[in-house]
Amino acid sequence: MPANDPLQTGGISNFSRQFREGALTAESVTRDYLDRIAALDPRLGAYAYVAADDAIRQAQAIDAMRAAGCDLGPLMGVPIAVKDLIRVDGMPVTGGTKLEVQDLIGPEGPVVQALRRAGCIILGKTKTVEFALGITGVSAPHGTPWNAHDTDTHRLPGGSSSGSAVAMAAGLCGFAIGSDTGGSVRVPAALNGVFGLKTSFGRLSNDGAFPLAAHLDSIGLLTRDARDAEIIFSVQTAEAPAPKRPISALRIGRPSTYFFDGIEPSAAERVERAIDLLSRHGASIEPVDIPEAPEREDYFPAVLPVCLVASLGRERAEEGLSLMDPVISKRVKTAFDVDAIRLVQLEARRSASMRAVHARIAGFDAWISPTVSDVASPVLALEDPEKGFELALGMTRNTQPANYLDLSAVSIPLPTDDGQMPFGLQLMAGPGREFELMAISQSIENALEDGMSR
Repeated sequence: MPANDPLQTGGISNFSRQFREGALTAESVTRDYLDRIAALDPRLGAYAYVAADDAIRQAQAIDAMRAAGCDLGPLMGVPIAVKDLIRVDGMPVTGGTKLEVQDLIGPEGPVVQALRRAGCIILGKTKTVEFALGITGVSAPHGTPWNAHDTDTHRLPGGSSSGSAVAMAAGLCGFAIGSDTGGSVRVPAALNGVFGLKTSFGRLSNDGAFPLAAHLDSIGLLTRDARDAEIIFSVQTAEAPAPKRPISALRIGRPSTYFFDGIEPSAAERVERAIDLLSRHGASIEPVDIPEAPEREDYFPAVLPVCLVASLGRERAEEGLSLMDPVISKRVKTAFDVDAIRLVQLEARRSASMRAVHARIAGFDAWISPTVSDVASPVLALEDPEKGFELALGMTRNTQPANYLDLSAVSIPLPTDDGQMPFGLQLMAGPGREFELMAISQSIENALEDGMSR
């Protein structure tokens, strides 16, 4: 059996304290994670590349710095994983595809560089759906990771940050970096039972990441809980966290339509229990109308394939169709016939909807909903094309609106009973309100752990 997850108890805060006290070393913790990867990842398939030797050398250097009295902050010595959509110097980057795309990604960007400066140890690269264009997590070119909560049945890990979520859920890293264009952090977070942060557009630099849709892509985090995400985000932004808020002081909007439609009954019951608990703790839960949300159904199928072809270049896209995942190649082909006038109209409509929603959400601490419509289905369910299409629509219905409307958002894992698969509770807030969301999330996590586990 591999060593226990070194950060499982107490997360980053506890590790940081023990590291500074000398109770743990970066090298010992890194070796524990590498042992876990060697033992568990042959089955789970979360990693596309493991940099074992480099990670150990990094850890030894970090330990030497600590011994010399150098303190790089709360992330010093934390072993992490990075989505294989993002450049890390000295490691391959594939974007989840067999096409050559390294020239489209550019040099290592500010997000990875900030993590290096903070003393993080990069264990390797986690698998992504090809080009990040897929929400189920299924991807033919480099394989589909297993959902971490069922090692007997191959279940959907969610995408496109599939490997990052599985690695986080299985204790194969201290935290993981992902990206979110239509739910690619929040969906796999919800299906694997971890915390997911979708940052609002431009909050963290996308430099050094493959551009699926440069005006929608956002770097995000997959962590154990909101506290860990807050620590990481504070290091990334060099900003202080928001003050904590009691649940009794919160004004939360509950969408009257769309977001609660067609949720699997047992999952819906878990969400209702959570919302009822917040209400009993004094939160004001008020109905809100978000008529703009369904607009995502026209927008994403047209815009994402066009943006991808624009990034690849038409010639590379056409020549590479035979190398792509069959579902991805089918979507890419649709881009060649999209009408330019329609794209302009879609973008104009989106701009108007963003303005309206930003004004409407400003009076609330957050809007609440299920993250997805169902728990993770077996991968074999996708063999029925109609069922696969239905599953994908259900996974993106509640997450894509936050990207479409440029909101910040999180997925909080709901407590699970024995035998239950994970499910997530989504909170959305205006752009730039990530710290407020994480502060609220910590209060909600504490209440859920205390109230729903009884």
